[in-house]
Amino acid sequence: MTGTELPLAGVRVIEMTHMVMGPTCGMILAQLGAEIIKVEPPVGDKTRSLGGMGTSFFPLFNRGKKSVVLDFEKAEDRDMMHRLLASADVFLENFRDGQLEKQGLGTEQLRRKYPDLIVAGHKGFLSGPYEHRPALDEVVQMMSGLAAMTGTRDKPQRVGSSANDIMGGMFGVISILAALYQKRGGVTGGADIRIGLFENCLFLVAQHMVEYEMTGNKPRSMPEREHAWPIYDIFDTAGGERIFIGVVTEGHWQSFCREFGLKEFSEDPTLSNTTERIMARGRILPRVAEEIKRWDVTELSAKLDRLNICFSPINRPEDLLSDPHVLRPGGLVNNINADGKPFRVPALPVQWNGSNLGEGLTVPVLGADTAAVRAELENQNSPISKVVRRPA
Repeated sequence: MTGTELPLAGVRVIEMTHMVMGPTCGMILAQLGAEIIKVEPPVGDKTRSLGGMGTSFFPLFNRGKKSVVLDFEKAEDRDMMHRLLASADVFLENFRDGQLEKQGLGTEQLRRKYPDLIVAGHKGFLSGPYEHRPALDEVVQMMSGLAAMTGTRDKPQRVGSSANDIMGGMFGVISILAALYQKRGGVTGGADIRIGLFENCLFLVAQHMVEYEMTGNKPRSMPEREHAWPIYDIFDTAGGERIFIGVVTEGHWQSFCREFGLKEFSEDPTLSNTTERIMARGRILPRVAEEIKRWDVTELSAKLDRLNICFSPINRPEDLLSDPHVLRPGGLVNNINADGKPFRVPALPVQWNGSNLGEGLTVPVLGADTAAVRAELENQNSPISKVVRRPA
């Protein structure tokens, strides 16, 4: 797809973010066609130099953006920042409250100067007693109870990705799209959007909070939970590999028992419904495990696929780079890192008119677009107050 075919073509976003949540928001907007101008300090975004588990942060979450370096110690760079904002539809930031005010870029300051600007601030917390606190993905997972639900209260375990940061960026995108839609509907003025990392995680555990609210029963963590189905477990196979199998409907139960020779269960009158089978998991699972262990994982997968029963091998991230569905045309897109080296990344998890999004994005070299953007703004040859913003 070309940029002009994308839904956000013509929308300009000025981004001053770092780490994961804010950059995720900009990265998704870029793949939807928006022009993202990432403003970096002279030393660059700190995630450019991260190693270890942070190696992927900058290239993954900053693809498809332009990089402009501004030194706010210089008057001309402060002036350029305001020219950028005057030309923009959206301003993204994820600094602690009070930091941008020192640069004249606080939300209220921007609202007075650019009344039509959409300002999206990605924060640790929404307004309230904790709004002053910094936050990290792991911090809010511990606070919200997600870590205790993933592990246990005694051994809390964070989710194995930056799930909340990424989801927070997605909520930023949703909010920005709503603000753009409102403007295109004729509503004047911008929008002041605040996205909270903690509240994002709270949204994830709401199902457990509401369970307690409705029943008075404390939700059990995933390792300790009561199962809702008789077979919903990980099993060993003949080759030593493991597989997850979920038998969740009456039809699945009957076909599973028939296919794997478990007539003693399908014909047992004391196992006539799901509740009775759940109560009998203690005798059902050892027998199922015995049968599953007779099968090679490849043959077993083909059989379960044919039966339309939910299953999955126990993969690691590296395994997905050879998965046939991931490798289907458009499943992985080819991008170019700032050092010129190619890398593959999963496409945005939507298809737009049958096409995948994200092919051919590049990670910007620090400051690569500074001169071009500066020249564009100077060619307008007008004071900041008269820079004409493009319609959203």
